Amino acid sequence: MAQSSPTPGSPAPGSPAPGLRRGLKQRHLTMIAIGGVIGAGLFVGSGVVINQTGPAAFLSYLVTGVLIVLVMRMLGEMATANPSTGSFADYARTALGSWAGFSVAWLYWYFWVIVVGFEAVAGAKILTFWIDAPLWVLSLALMVLMTATNLFSVGSYGEFEYWFAGIKVFAIVVFLVLGTLFVVGLWPGHSFDVSNLTSHGGFLPHGFGAIFSSIVVVVFSMVGAEIATVAAAESSDPERAIARATQSVILRVATFFVGSMILLVCIVPWNDNELGASPYVAAFQRMGIPYADQLMNAVVLTAVLSCLNSGLYTASRMLFVLAERKEAPKGLVRVNRRGVPAWAILSSTVIGFLSVIAAYTSPDTVFLFLLNSSGAVILFVYLLIAVSQLVLRRRTPDDQLVVRMWLFPFLTIVTIAGVLAVLVQLGASADTRSQLLLGLASWAVALVAWAVTRAMGGSVAPTRVATGEQQPATGS
Repeated sequence: MAQSSPTPGSPAPGSPAPGLRRGLKQRHLTMIAIGGVIGAGLFVGSGVVINQTGPAAFLSYLVTGVLIVLVMRMLGEMATANPSTGSFADYARTALGSWAGFSVAWLYWYFWVIVVGFEAVAGAKILTFWIDAPLWVLSLALMVLMTATNLFSVGSYGEFEYWFAGIKVFAIVVFLVLGTLFVVGLWPGHSFDVSNLTSHGGFLPHGFGAIFSSIVVVVFSMVGAEIATVAAAESSDPERAIARATQSVILRVATFFVGSMILLVCIVPWNDNELGASPYVAAFQRMGIPYADQLMNAVVLTAVLSCLNSGLYTASRMLFVLAERKEAPKGLVRVNRRGVPAWAILSSTVIGFLSVIAAYTSPDTVFLFLLNSSGAVILFVYLLIAVSQLVLRRRTPDDQLVVRMWLFPFLTIVTIAGVLAVLVQLGASADTRSQLLLGLASWAVALVAWAVTRAMGGSVAPTRVATGEQQPATGS
């Protein structure tokens, strides 16, 4: 492969992009990694999974958790060998060509800016529990608050996320402790009881296939673990931060998701109507804990704000890297005196604001279209992460592999097959087929945009992983 001289301004391996400051501390990265996978999807959306699957719902989370763990392990291998603010977008670019890096970055940006708008609306709905105000006003207020947090400094983002994630983790730990005491019979007035696992139609009331059909819903509730590898480039010790984040994901998935799902289906019957609103509220109420709805609404609001906060951060960094690679307007690469890419943040915020407006004016048309078109995008990103690792592992010297993918290449291929299976499941179900088709359409638009960008002289490649050489932006 031909070589070219490094482009001025391209970050050296292990360095943050030019102008960004290493404002994140190790405790910030640790909590971002721990809390990244805990969102409103766990606190609220898990009720839908339990209703659709039955007591075996925890197996859906187990299978999906294994898939996420494998993706994170692969990402950890690449990220420790070459930490980058662009993270998996740069690895896809290096492994597969500029088309892959361009489309991954733009699709991931698109996914998060839509999520930002969605979470702002979701947070506003929770606030109406306490505040009597129009939904759109509360949504815009949350958007302004999180935008200001991100604009101030990367440290303020890290500090907010540290406390947001801390509250989420604390809530889950409390539930795990109290729920275990209740199930095993150490709760006052309650004896050992796991009858809900087999009563009300059995362990698999909807059949074995329901475990896998529910994975489509579960996978979206676990999105966010990969944010730590993006944020690590703005920390003082990227390699250590990424290694710790990726290695701890197994424990987080096993306890927070699988563990809490087992307790939920033991405490509350799977066909209980109260599960749809919030399974954790239903469980706490059955345990006789007062003000359960108030407490859990506060926790879910925290989870929503955390997702909104991280969404803006992640989207802005992806946009910043795109601008640095000449794949987005060059003005977006500018940072303010605090080392924050203000224009990238504000540009991402605009889409969030427009999504909030769409949710208010056209909830069943424009807003629904945006949600459906971004739904399958994260699966495309995970697929390209796996394929990139399959390619880059063979190019990377052994002494630079701080984190290694297990049983390479077997588990990498299994992961690729797993993601493809989920995509097939999306297309097979009439309820989710539109997400796959619109997601593919979004990818097609990104590829057309890449071709136009290259024709106009954009799409500059990053330094090649583990070699220090620049890979030309040939797209090959």
